Amino acid sequence: MSQRINLGWIGLGQMGAPMAERLLSEDVNLHVFDTEADVMSTFVSKGAVAHTSPHAVADAAEVVFACLPSPAVSERIAFGPDGVSKGQKIRLYVETSTVGSGCIQAIGAELAKRGIVTVDGPISGGAPAAREGRLMMMVSGDPLAVEEVTPWLSRIGRQVTCLGPQLGQAQIMKLVNNMVMAANMVVASEGFSLGKR
Repeated sequence: MSQRINLGWIGLGQMGAPMAERLLSEDVNLHVFDTEADVMSTFVSKGAVAHTSPHAVADAAEVVFACLPSPAVSERIAFGPDGVSKGQKIRLYVETSTVGSGCIQAIGAELAKRGIVTVDGPISGGAPAAREGRLMMMVSGDPLAVEEVTPWLSRIGRQVTCLGPQLGQAQIMKLVNNMVMAANMVVASEGFSLGKR
């Protein structure tokens, strides 16, 4: 049997939990952190290892993923007082949250000071798509790092699209995607309204 890899996941909310659950498998030791103890207990019952901080996750896992609610939280988790930047084992950090290009670049710059490579990886799709593995994954960053994490992202989503080597490129495309979707909704609503009249 091949050696199990230690992966970390921080943020087990409405999107993070179903995404992280797709990494639970015989070839992965999944290390998790969330501020909600009940959520972590559920993951422990499925075989994950719960930790008391992002720092602790990064002490245990080589590759750490995050799915968080805001840029401020993402920055705190990445390089705050008890953030992953303090971890001894982490090599790669994958931010799947939609935080904007400036935030992901700041995270990448701070983590690089500790020799940690950041991958920009926002996702598109809702919770049902996350549970079913149908998310669209947009990634950018160091090509070797992107190549290494792509197999894990492919377990989470149905399509992984690399946007380029610079942090922030995936964030920009995520915002473009959101704008296109919003515009389509407006056009569809106007069309239905016109049809009804």
